[in-house]
Amino acid sequence: MDFETTKAQRAAASTKIVIAGGFGVGKSTLVGAVSEIDPLRTEALVTNESEGVDDLAAVPTKATTTVAMDFGRLTLAEDLVLYLFGTPGQRRFWFMWDDLCRGAIGAIVLVDVARLDESFSPLDYFESKGIPFIVAVNEFDGVPRYPVDEIAAALALPPEVPIISLDARDREQAKGALVKITEYSLMRLRESLTANVN
Repeated sequence: MDFETTKAQRAAASTKIVIAGGFGVGKSTLVGAVSEIDPLRTEALVTNESEGVDDLAAVPTKATTTVAMDFGRLTLAEDLVLYLFGTPGQRRFWFMWDDLCRGAIGAIVLVDVARLDESFSPLDYFESKGIPFIVAVNEFDGVPRYPVDEIAAALALPPEVPIISLDARDREQAKGALVKITEYSLMRLRESLTANVN
């Protein structure tokens, strides 16, 4: 059997990546920018009913919000398909996170430097669950830029957690973040397997 035959017979592996972060940080935008299928969205209009429950001050022009999840797909290589699950950002929908994250090999925590305080709960969640994660700073238009090492310090990230900057609207940058979390998750898995053998 030659290499080409073996390669053709190899089935594509699939894996699950979660995109998380605070309200209005760009999770739906990232999934939509990179998905090769029309993303499944569970958007609802932001209404007066959310007054007093959701803090909309930082995103006053946001008209819709994710109420369950966003779903997309990206073929990263001919033998690797990523299934993307964007979490809802509003705290009142966080009860769904356990179900959305079940089986995920890793997560991207999107961060808005203007609202770093909204990043701590998602970071704590993935750390407590032992799910490998990277931090992706979404560089919104008109928002100050900071060196990633300063942002990592402000978030008190462990030194091994990768942190990158991106524009969630840019397909290639979003894809780069997905490559980064996939590589990081595989590295963490190898480390875990090696530690268990020794």
